[in-house]
Amino acid sequence: MRFGSSGHLRRGVPGGSRFVRRLALTLAILTVPGAALAAVTIKGRTTGMPKLLNPVWNEAKDPKANRYTFREPSPTVRADVRTLVGYAPKELCVAVLGEKGAPLKTPRSIVVAGGRTSPVTLVVAEGQQLQFDNQDPFPHKLYDVGNKGLQPVEIAASKSRSWTPPGPGKYEIRDQLAPSIRSWIVVEPRAVAIAYPDRQGSFAVEVEAGKYTLQGYFSGEPVGKPLEVVVKPGPDEQFIKEAVVVGEAGGPNAEPGK
Repeated sequence: MRFGSSGHLRRGVPGGSRFVRRLALTLAILTVPGAALAAVTIKGRTTGMPKLLNPVWNEAKDPKANRYTFREPSPTVRADVRTLVGYAPKELCVAVLGEKGAPLKTPRSIVVAGGRTSPVTLVVAEGQQLQFDNQDPFPHKLYDVGNKGLQPVEIAASKSRSWTPPGPGKYEIRDQLAPSIRSWIVVEPRAVAIAYPDRQGSFAVEVEAGKYTLQGYFSGEPVGKPLEVVVKPGPDEQFIKEAVVVGEAGGPNAEPGK
């Protein structure tokens, strides 16, 4: 017991100070941006990637294109092995679509090296800045097909070039100095996060709790079937039982979406 300022006898509340401290700590956490909504790692898998063919290789094998090829037909090699399917870790982008996405504060890097870009297909939110990093020992001159904003400006060896797509839609990127470079940037206002599967089709991505749609993108186009998922506040790791289908059953698709 203790006396108040007016001289009256006042009884202390057991555990009162501890409750106040906990309440203050909770309020402090809620006022920190991003602390109230902790990210959850969702893990899933894709199926059907062998059904998707890279259009760059289809161009290269056309005799009229006058492109070099080192893959001579052989009767001892199975047809499925000879088929030049897409490479999931850089060509298949799994986009997490929510109500509205937001651009990252830092630019998204696109590496130009070895006659290709990494990644090949990229899905970003509206307003996202991109940075093309030339890691080749020679220059590149990238531009977008259709003249939507990326003018053909030379990027010297070991140099970079920044660009922000002007609005939603698909942008096909090519190179005046390297015909094998063909990439796609999809500006999707609902894009919250993206992931690239490994060669076995497994992927992981961090998102906040909520309802989302998982959609595969290949060569700048949505492929397969969208998958609706619900991410709960916990546990920290959640596994998606159903696979994200990116290729239908049957023969390989010559072009995405077909």
